Amino acid sequence: MRQPDTVDGNQISFRGELLRKATHMGALVIPGSYYFFRLTKGEMLTIMVPAAALMILIDIARLRRWSFWRGFARRILSPIIREHEMAGDFTGATYILLTVCATIAMFEMPIAVAALAFIIIGDSLAALIGRKFGRHRFWNKSLEGSLACLAGTLVVAALAPEIAWPIAVTGAVVATVVEALPLGVDDNVTVPILSGLSMTLLVRILGNV
Repeated sequence: MRQPDTVDGNQISFRGELLRKATHMGALVIPGSYYFFRLTKGEMLTIMVPAAALMILIDIARLRRWSFWRGFARRILSPIIREHEMAGDFTGATYILLTVCATIAMFEMPIAVAALAFIIIGDSLAALIGRKFGRHRFWNKSLEGSLACLAGTLVVAALAPEIAWPIAVTGAVVATVVEALPLGVDDNVTVPILSGLSMTLLVRILGNV
């Protein structure tokens, strides 16, 4: 989730943001593996469902202060965990892994790959550019961050395999708008699901033109 672009008591440092988004970008291995290894939905879910379950367990350990969390996990993860996550919310990693499972289950492989890449690349660029260069604000976000998100999603659209350019661009624009809107739901969930739905509907209506 992209947070406000100014540093305050509810935000991690910019260095922490860099580490967090580097981890976030590393998640590109998920859609990349799905596409390049030509895995089936069943094979991919066999990998991702246990990964999501493990992340949920780590979050529960963190929220309940189990000994596992008080040991090495806290030292590794605390610098990149936001204040609202410390206060009782699941981390973005849990949301994105759950959404990966939902996206793979709901959509055909090319659309799932693009939708997941939209949130991984678009959200990372929005957060970093917005934090560093954001000046024009709206809905507690910044125009600069949203433009960076759009640039990233359009690059994904240009490279998206097996999806027609107009459909992929529509998905990119939907992803950018949803990322900026204050919907009250973690954008790791809303961006892939809604961009994936928009592309799926267009394919059903227009065909993969």
